[in-house]
Order: sequence, then C-alpha cells, then structure tokens
Amino acid sequence: MLRSTRVITPEGTRAASVAVAGGRITAVLPHDAEVPAGARLEDFGDDVLLPGLVDTHVHVNDPGRTEWEGFWTATRAAAAGGITTIVDMPLNSLPPTTTVDHLRTKRDVARSKAHVDVGFWGGALPDNVKDLRPLHDAGVFGFKAFLSPSGVEEFPELDQDRLARSLAEISGFGGLLIVHAEDPHHLDAAPHKGGRRYADFLASRPRDAENTAVGNLVAQARRLDARVHVLHLSSSGALPLIAAAKAEGVRLTVETCPHYLTLTAEEVPDGASEFKCCPPIREAANQDLLWQALADGTIDCVVTDHSPSTADLKTDDFATAWGGVSGLQLSLPAVWTEARRRGHDLEDVVRWMSTRTARLVGLDHRKGAVLAGHDADFAVLAPDETFTVDPAALEHRNPVTAYAGKTLSGVVKSTWLRGRRVMSEGRFTDPAGELLSRHP
Repeated sequence: MLRSTRVITPEGTRAASVAVAGGRITAVLPHDAEVPAGARLEDFGDDVLLPGLVDTHVHVNDPGRTEWEGFWTATRAAAAGGITTIVDMPLNSLPPTTTVDHLRTKRDVARSKAHVDVGFWGGALPDNVKDLRPLHDAGVFGFKAFLSPSGVEEFPELDQDRLARSLAEISGFGGLLIVHAEDPHHLDAAPHKGGRRYADFLASRPRDAENTAVGNLVAQARRLDARVHVLHLSSSGALPLIAAAKAEGVRLTVETCPHYLTLTAEEVPDGASEFKCCPPIREAANQDLLWQALADGTIDCVVTDHSPSTADLKTDDFATAWGGVSGLQLSLPAVWTEARRRGHDLEDVVRWMSTRTARLVGLDHRKGAVLAGHDADFAVLAPDETFTVDPAALEHRNPVTAYAGKTLSGVVKSTWLRGRRVMSEGRFTDPAGELLSRHP
C-alpha cells in the first residue's frame, strides 16, 4: 500500500492510500485505511503521489545511432524524471521502424534494456504504404510522417499526394497519423544565412511554414475523416485554425513540448545550439499563447520530443548543428516550474503529460491515472524542492541540454512501475520495463 496526503486522482487531489496487488491498483482508499495483513506500507508523507507520466515522443536512436542515445540510458532518464511509459519514434535508429522486420529488430534490442515500459511508432514513407497495415497489426501505436526533410536520408518526407495516399490507407484500418508539420516551400523561401546568430536560425523556420502545413493536414483529415495528430507545435499562428477544426469535428489532436513552454528565443545565446530544434523555440509572446491554448484545450498534451545527439554535432553554427533538445529527465520539473508560475496546478500537469498522452495512444485503460484497475505506475514528487540542472548529472547518454544551469522546482523522489520501485533517490533497479503494443 502506498500512502500520501496528496494523491492526484481523476476526482482531484486528496489524502489517500493506494492498494496495489499483482502490478495493478486494486483500490484508492481513505488515507487512514487499515493496511491488510502481510502488506507493506510506503508512506510518502506530504510528497505528491501522481500517475507515472506517459511520454509519447522520444527518439531513442537504438539500434544504429546508440552513441546518440539508447534504450538503457533513455529509459533510465525517463525513470529519473517520473516517466513510466515512453513511445519510441521510428527514425534516427538504423533501421527505421518502417517494416515489421525493422520493428522486430527494434523490439529485440529494447527488450533487455528497458527501465520503463516502451511502445513504438511506425513510420510512413513515400514507398512503404504496403507496410502500414502489417505494422499496425504488429502493434505500433500509429505512424509518423514528415512534410519537410527529416534530417536523415533514410526517412524521407511525404509530399501532399503521398500524404493523401498514406493517410487514406491508415484511416482505412482506423489508425493514427502523427505529423511533423512544416511546409517545405515556406522553408525553402525563408532566408538561410547560417552562422551563430539564433535570430537568423529563427528566421529560417518561420511560423508560416507550420501554419500552412497544419492547414493542409487538417484539409486532408477533413476530406478522409482521418485521425491525425500534430507533433511539437511551436507556432501560435496555427492555433485559430486548430480550434476551428476541432469545433467542426475534425479528428485532430495537438501536442507541444516543454522547451516551447519554458524557453524563449530572447534568452538563446548566439552559438548555443543545444537550443536548436525544428520547429524552433520562439518568442515569449508566442509562448504565452501556447499556454493559453493548453489551458483552453486547443493543445491537448505536452511531450518531450527528446532528440539527443553526441556533443560534437551541437556545433556553434545553427545551420549545421543537429536539431534536437534533450529534456527527457527534466520535463516534469521544467513544465511544473512554469505552470505553477502561471497559476496552474499539478492536476493540470498530470492531465497534459499523463492522462491525455495515455489516451492519445490508446493506453488510457491502464495508464495515466491513479485508478483501480490501472497499472500501479507512479511518480513521487516533492513539488516545492528545487535543484539546479547539471548536465553531467543527467542519465541520458550525452551531457548536453538547453536547461543547463536553470533552477527548477519539483524533485522526483521515486518512480514505481507496476508496483515496483524502479528508481529511488537516483538509484535504479535492474530493467523491469515491458514492451507495449497497441490495444485492439
């Protein structure tokens, strides 16, 4: 039995005792409930017991680019940050997860290294429409596509005709397409100066590229009555279009990321490519509108888009540096620090980073809530404790992060997976994660 004066449940935060057996929550009881004979009590006092986070956007890069990351290090970082489930992106690994054979390879590599539960996205490429249904049947949670170059040659983008073809196939079997939405024509037309100035990089990834791509995706989804999800939204300019599409019943969901919610273009030093990602971190006024959209439900959820690389690829030239922010371990404290400053509470954070992400991938029957029948996945958080980010102390493979030196609120004391403590005060058990498949 796990006990706290602050347990975040679907009905709100309350003092409670959570009974666990066989890896599942069996009951959420009053705080002073009697401990059953033979049961062990873990009393967390006033620390908050919340459902383990579900991060549906993680680049593990394993196999093939394991010097960038790997399942061992990525899932340790997840556990250290209170994340109990990740869903791995299909690219930056070699091979990419674009066939059933490639999925089998990925699963074989992950099986013995997972400190948390791991699921997998498939990939939609110009030439693999025939592979989409078999991947769906093999258990991927959906399919990722790019509308502009991905940055790796083995994962080419879809033009509008191929997007329509893939989306028609996926919607035909009730699948989900998740999309990196930047329009290549707007990107090509933007100025590309290169060099150390962040302002020049920002100008090379204009809001219009996102806004146009989201508009085209919404039109395709409307025409086919298809289910689509916009990845890592950074442009506030797309929000009115998204709100209108949702209001008319388009089957659309949208995510944003901690770095868009907590970092601003104004604070990025020139040459500091640890802040580089695509689409980019934008200005403070843009960030304010993203927070408003989270509050009103236009944006559904918050995920990391953890996309690490080796330190040598983070050069001081924004044009050539690898684009990706490493933030897996820090996502909960980063979002909580800013959310609290803006008047939100931990129930909001749980909704954005656990409940809705579990729903996105169809795991809400067992993940994302402290609820009887769900997996006994928890994070224990001291919300008022602070720490200063030291990249060398993080669990992901390469000590590079845009959060270096920042003071954040919220220390994850322990992380529990199916009733087993897998991380406590920075110490880890042997890998105990399971490989997840899409729920029928």
